[in-house]
Amino acid sequence: MSQAQPHKGKGLSAGSVGLIGAIVIGVSCIAPAYTLTAALGPTVSEVGVQVPAIMLAGFLPMLLVAFGYRELNSAMPDSGTTFTWVTRAFGPWVGWMAGWGLIAATILVLSNLAGIAVDFFFLLLAQVFGQPAIADLAGEAGINVLVCLLFMAGATFISYRDVKTTQRLQYWLVGIQVLVLLGFAAAAIVHVANGTAFDATPVDPSWFNPFAVSSFTAFAAGLSLSIFIFWGWDVTLTMNEETKGSDKTPGLAATWTVVIIMVLYLLLAISLIAYAGVGDGEFGLGNADIQDNVFFALAGPILGPLAVLVSLAVLMSSAASLQSTFVSPARTLLAMGHYGALPGPFARVTERFKSPGFATLVASAVASGFYAIMRFISENVLWDTITALGMMICFYYGLTAFAAVWYFRRTWFQSWRTALYRLVFPLLGGTVLAVLFVTTLIDSMDPEYGSGSNIGGLGLVFVLGIVTLGLGVVVMIVQAVRQPAFFRGERIAIGASDGGRDLTLDTAMLEVPKPEQPVG
Repeated sequence: MSQAQPHKGKGLSAGSVGLIGAIVIGVSCIAPAYTLTAALGPTVSEVGVQVPAIMLAGFLPMLLVAFGYRELNSAMPDSGTTFTWVTRAFGPWVGWMAGWGLIAATILVLSNLAGIAVDFFFLLLAQVFGQPAIADLAGEAGINVLVCLLFMAGATFISYRDVKTTQRLQYWLVGIQVLVLLGFAAAAIVHVANGTAFDATPVDPSWFNPFAVSSFTAFAAGLSLSIFIFWGWDVTLTMNEETKGSDKTPGLAATWTVVIIMVLYLLLAISLIAYAGVGDGEFGLGNADIQDNVFFALAGPILGPLAVLVSLAVLMSSAASLQSTFVSPARTLLAMGHYGALPGPFARVTERFKSPGFATLVASAVASGFYAIMRFISENVLWDTITALGMMICFYYGLTAFAAVWYFRRTWFQSWRTALYRLVFPLLGGTVLAVLFVTTLIDSMDPEYGSGSNIGGLGLVFVLGIVTLGLGVVVMIVQAVRQPAFFRGERIAIGASDGGRDLTLDTAMLEVPKPEQPVG
């Protein structure tokens, strides 16, 4: 088939991002420093020294799903990714909800990232000025929300501009963050070697054995947390219309991003467990008092006067991810507007920056409002949104994996490669995520689940998940009444791959009316 250029249909800046740039933005979106300091403690509380095994177990479905994403991107490079691909495989209604799941997940995490940035901003100020009371300002709801909105405004300003601006900023933020994390791990290993570790724990092969976990319940809980720490790599695919080699580079970047993060996580987990152990002593990773922020607690004992660098790294991690995460929902909203699944203004691209300006502003406004409201509803807003986020991740990743299986059904047995990458791998990955989604949905009904906050006797995490999905159904029905063409299959028709490049979307783009006036 001929090489169509679908990115011309939406007006995004083609060829702006290379392989390295895509990987850097992917790593930034995952935010390893922020993610691991929040997830390492809770994971240890569930599985003890088997954290590396759980990480490997969580890495596996992510990698399997990434293979399915790569195949779909190669056949249909489109900024709508999940929304576009699931629509092509299963039809407009399922595709719309898959797109909604992606948007909901990213907006949930945007509010979460802004909140983490606020916490570490005040922690960093407290360390720099030697005034611990400054850190308490993050607990003042009014101050917290105000500073959070300022962080969100700054990230929105950068994201509104062209993707090259995002790329240049991320080189610095990600580079410094990764260097600090590598130095942190190395210093912990040196302490262990010198006999100065807090609770030196010899590395043992059992750490990598998932069958050594005490129970299936603990394994499932740890796996759910593990999947959260890998989430975000798919941002490399939402930039496919702006990437050099749109059919190959984004998929390659996604795979490399997941592998790089896996290596970094294993290094940090092994070094910190070896240094601090999993007991409940002052600096033990099993100590409930430090589990919400393991890096901050261990930075002083491990790095001494350089401990402030860890706080700086986590602040930069959350701020960098806050900015890069805007890429994904903005481009999904752009695609949904382009194909008539959302109102026309979402399809607008800024004339100056060639970016989805309107969609970026809407994503920012919704995330800001969500955080402000949640901050006053739940004292533990960050923990509850992380858990609800896990459900949304499993929902839309799982649907995308199944879409890959079904869309490529005619090519399953063309070769061993197609059998693995288009059937076996995405089917296994999607099944694991589907099981986790259902399990979390059922467990989260318990009012004690997550932070223990509840509404009407139901756990807040369950309420967040159901309300988020239910709101999507309502918006979808309203849009179907107002603009039914997409829902009649006139914009993206259901189809199956014949093994080559899918040109159906290119034709659809030619038929979709352009917005009357671009913004910006």
